[in-house]
Amino acid sequence: MDIGITTFAGEYGMEPPALGRAVEERGFESLFFPEHTHIPVHSRRADGSSTRGYAETYDPFVALSSIAAVTSRLTLGTSVCLVTQRDPIVTAKEVASLDRLSGGRFVFGVGAGWNRMELANHGTDPRTRMALLAERVLAMRQIWTTDEAEFHGEYVDFEPVWSWPKPLQRPHPPVLVGGNGPGVEDRVLAFGDGWFPQCGGLADVDELGRRAAVLRQRAADAGRGSIPVTVFNTPPDKRLLDALAGAGIDRCLLLLPAGTESELLATLDEWTALAAGR
Repeated sequence: MDIGITTFAGEYGMEPPALGRAVEERGFESLFFPEHTHIPVHSRRADGSSTRGYAETYDPFVALSSIAAVTSRLTLGTSVCLVTQRDPIVTAKEVASLDRLSGGRFVFGVGAGWNRMELANHGTDPRTRMALLAERVLAMRQIWTTDEAEFHGEYVDFEPVWSWPKPLQRPHPPVLVGGNGPGVEDRVLAFGDGWFPQCGGLADVDELGRRAAVLRQRAADAGRGSIPVTVFNTPPDKRLLDALAGAGIDRCLLLLPAGTESELLATLDEWTALAAGR
């Protein structure tokens, strides 16, 4: 099982290139960045807490591109890209560009978003965000894999287009579908290449293992290959990581908290042993 890092990269702490070098030097497999285009001032989390901290994130494609320029082995990903807040034609080009410029090291984690006010500011109806996510990802897959791509759906509709570059990875970078709800496995099979659950939303490792096994069996029954599972926001606990590895999980992303450069480097040093030998 691979061990990577996910963190909210902003203008505090370490700049992305320095962080990327530090993560790669310490033997972690990957570095993933989340996304929020903005945060409405009056929005709140489900528990009533402030959402202010989410407003400080860099654009993930810009930040990851800066890391790609100073690393050579590190897998780069989004955890997650809010496709429901993005134009699919523009985003398809950003994904393809980053994948080529990184030497084929990009993993595209996608999600529908939880902040309904943020979604609404982009003209997205939160009630139909799952259907919108599906169509936008399917449209992007057409652009990545077809010289003259077209798509005709309820939410995305365009006549044949030319769009290069194409991704270096063929047919395209892996699409990891975020979510823990009961319908996420259907979405993975419909338009994804892997499942991307969040650790905090799972009852226990046994539940995750059962769901992953059923998902993989459904994929096999449909004539597809194995479905990888990446768990993000995983606590840095060796016993938990060993249990997740035993459940067949392919990658875990440890959530690196905000802090100063010295604090972040100390935390990465402490966690290095968790990545060693896996």
